[in-house]
Amino acid sequence: MHDPQTGHAQGEARLEKIRIQFTLFSAFYSPLISTMSGGFLKAEGLDPEWSVSPPGVSAIRSLQDGTAHVVQSALSQGFGPLNEGRTPPVVHFAQVNEMDGFFLTARQADPAFAWKKLEGAEVVTFKGGQPHAMFKYACHKAGIDYGKLKLVCPGGPADIDKAFREGQGQYVHQQGPFPQQLQADGVGHVVAQVGPLIGPCGFSSLAATREWLKTDMAKAFIRAYRKTRVYMNEAPAAEVAKAEKPYFPRIDEKVLADCIATYQKLGCWTPHVEITPAAYERTLDVFEYNGQLKQRYPYEQVCARPPA
Repeated sequence: MHDPQTGHAQGEARLEKIRIQFTLFSAFYSPLISTMSGGFLKAEGLDPEWSVSPPGVSAIRSLQDGTAHVVQSALSQGFGPLNEGRTPPVVHFAQVNEMDGFFLTARQADPAFAWKKLEGAEVVTFKGGQPHAMFKYACHKAGIDYGKLKLVCPGGPADIDKAFREGQGQYVHQQGPFPQQLQADGVGHVVAQVGPLIGPCGFSSLAATREWLKTDMAKAFIRAYRKTRVYMNEAPAAEVAKAEKPYFPRIDEKVLADCIATYQKLGCWTPHVEITPAAYERTLDVFEYNGQLKQRYPYEQVCARPPA
């Protein structure tokens, strides 16, 4: 029976609306997507409403204007304000991915692929931001000359995918599930992952205001998120993909499962939610190498521990 006053079934607890915003939306961010698709937020009394920040607009802005409670972001977001001598307006309180989740896809299968093959080749990739900084650092770790790559930078993730499908580039640098869909469509073959060259790092994170982290909603969110991280490691990829499929209408469910299985094996979804000091330091290494840090900022200026 429904209560005509509230619209809720009698005896059903009223859910509190939690607004979540993604900077980029892909299967790489499955730990946050699965808080919704796996029912973990609902179990904690939270009703999620999600969005993706418009191109060129930081998701951080939605925290500042109160239109979001939690956003998927990156630790590097905090470096910009600090480089200008300002205190970042928000803090990063939990990790989403503890490893770079980008792939290199070639036109042909190449079991003997070596990073040296990128020198002199056309690579479709990002012009800037964290994907560019991490890729450049990975090339450094691979011992190749980044200056010898012929970069093709058409725009965002969809533009990059379209350019490669239309014949640009010998290689393409993308996050899942784009490479897995290219492979399923016979357009390309995944030849390498960027993550293992860099190692564990604070790649992507959850950010919020310090004020919100003191709320009961934040505590309920982190309870749901801790359970989701365990689920991400223990549930079969096919099960996670089936639940997430409505969020990815254009991606084949089998391709989504393949992508999720790859990320499970990569180890970017470690069960702990905390951003570790070691992962933070590696992120500093990457941005210091790229000349994008004025100094190595202390952990506490960018990160906070999850709510107790």
